[in-house]
Amino acid sequence: MDKEARERGTSVYLVDRTVPMLPEKLCNKLCSLRPDEDKLTFSAVFEITPKAAIAGQWLGRTVIRSDRRYNYEEVQDIIISQNKDTDKISSAILTINNLALNLRAKRFKNGAINFDRPEMKVEVDSDGKPISVHEVVSNESHWLIEEFMLLANRSVAEFIATGGKMNKVPSKKAKTFVYRVHAEPNTEKILSLKEFAGNFGYKMDDIKGADSVSQALTGLLDSAKGKPEYEAFQIMALRSMAKASYTTDNIGHYGLAFKFYTHFTSPIRRYPDTMVHRLLAMYLNGQESQSKEYYTLQCQHASEREIIAAEAERASIKYKVVEFMQDKVGQEFDGHISGLTDWGIYVEIEPTKIEGMVSLREIKSDFFEFDEEHYRLVGKRSHKVFHLGDPVRIKVKATNLEQKLLDYELIENK
Repeated sequence: MDKEARERGTSVYLVDRTVPMLPEKLCNKLCSLRPDEDKLTFSAVFEITPKAAIAGQWLGRTVIRSDRRYNYEEVQDIIISQNKDTDKISSAILTINNLALNLRAKRFKNGAINFDRPEMKVEVDSDGKPISVHEVVSNESHWLIEEFMLLANRSVAEFIATGGKMNKVPSKKAKTFVYRVHAEPNTEKILSLKEFAGNFGYKMDDIKGADSVSQALTGLLDSAKGKPEYEAFQIMALRSMAKASYTTDNIGHYGLAFKFYTHFTSPIRRYPDTMVHRLLAMYLNGQESQSKEYYTLQCQHASEREIIAAEAERASIKYKVVEFMQDKVGQEFDGHISGLTDWGIYVEIEPTKIEGMVSLREIKSDFFEFDEEHYRLVGKRSHKVFHLGDPVRIKVKATNLEQKLLDYELIENK
């Protein structure tokens, strides 16, 4: 079973099914924190001040008996109501939410970059047929979980990397470990983004080093929030970033602004977390450093499996989105321009945010040329201009399920 889990590397979450890393009886039952059942766990326990300073911590084996399982919507309702008097759990949720907001604020202050990309959710029926598409909104209930997972992950990595001293200084005698790392961004791509943003009237701060890059990116994204060009800036910023990966050589996590980081919180769905649990248990028991060569190879394999899983998940979403649009050929929708190239206009329709392309060759009224410097399309005869974010109306022209493509037609008189 362990050999198969290592080979898979991760659970894969497709639109209409999950391909689990471990057998379902383990990941959904025996190893899941089901309410009112004693569960054997590995915990990172923290003593935290009201302003989210870490006053003490402990790592080790525990038994957890969960009182209640919530979904994100239920927790968000508690946070919005701010009613501490409902019950003990609601009071605890409000307390830890305030701590999470403090942790989040500190993280961004320290240089973490906030890529708040919209995520599309495809709902399917019992036969796997898509019945709706909607945007998943990230809010406090999501951030609450995220911040405490980040805290556990970085604390475990810091514990090993500093030789258990938690003094922020890497130890030369640190034992072999699995780290989740993220290298500094590509400077040339950041300078290209700076030039691109300048075409929209934005002025990015000068790039003088890794720290200044995160400040410049954060400043740009904050100033563009809510504007049509925001998503284009985000995409270009993401493309400038290195891909996060697993390795035994700790170089820190640039995007999160952490010196030490690993994956510890999901051992039933990610094999690197399983390796982290085992290594941590060994070292807490005083065992010697494990083979770096062996774990380096395991990290490479896990990184490769993660990429394959992510590609499968994206392809699954694209496939189901096109399938969802198949019976909408000929229908008209309002939308806005989400991208421009020298071959077409990309349009996101409302309210689903489903993107398709209008081919420039199919626009009969004029010949449009792509002005790359100003990121716009200009009609040769009419001088009509299309900008990023412009509202447009389209008709769904064709769907190609095999290639996962959507063709739109521009309704010009509207």
